[in-house]
Amino acid sequence: MPSLTKKMKKTGIAFRTAGTLAATAALTLALSGCSGPDATAPSAVRAQAAADVRAARFGTVDCREAKCIALTFDAGPSEHSARLLHILKEKQVPATFFLLGKRHIEKYPELVRRMADEGHEVASHTWDHKILTRLRPEEIREELERPNQEIERLTGQRPTLMRPPQGRTDDTVHEICRELGLAEVLWSVTAKDYTTTDPDLITRRVLAQASRDGIILLHDIYDGTVPAVPGIIDALKERGYVFVTVPQLLAPGKAEPGKVYR
Repeated sequence: MPSLTKKMKKTGIAFRTAGTLAATAALTLALSGCSGPDATAPSAVRAQAAADVRAARFGTVDCREAKCIALTFDAGPSEHSARLLHILKEKQVPATFFLLGKRHIEKYPELVRRMADEGHEVASHTWDHKILTRLRPEEIREELERPNQEIERLTGQRPTLMRPPQGRTDDTVHEICRELGLAEVLWSVTAKDYTTTDPDLITRRVLAQASRDGIILLHDIYDGTVPAVPGIIDALKERGYVFVTVPQLLAPGKAEPGKVYR
């Protein structure tokens, strides 16, 4: 695991059985603002892999034992992203960035490189934030391929994760993602930071929804979000959470192209 997580401490949580994990996976979370496609919970991915390698340990954090949560940011990079990266580095917290191409990757290529260099997971939020379910298949492919090409050019790594704008997806999007080697990642915690510039309100909203295996959705393009991040991190660490990237949250399983995770 990248250096950002080497000093994180594991929590003393007993390993849950595969049966418990499967039961947890059966619980579905309502996704505000969209129809809610079938999605796989992180615990279900770990349970499937654990059936084959129960005794393995992956990286410095094992989310089968630790109380893990993933911090994710959409629609950057932006003028706020450099400050956010400084905060994450200071707090030794990895994040997953779902980046936009037009006016973002294009404008801040050095921040894309920095995200990758500092150990964060760099993923796609499409090229121009178009609602994929309204597009023709060839338009969906273009929205997904263009940011992947740019991210790979800048970082040397092709993304394996994407987040559909507004979480809107369907069978056509699933199939094209499968062809392109992309898994779709939604969220279980949203601060709706696009509705406020108040960092305290953003913090309260996140803390009210946070739970084990949570995937937190924030946007580093809004003025109130980055100032809220230190308080969110400190409060969740006090509750015993360990911050991980989305791939770490799924380990020892892996996200499969064409599938949806939340």
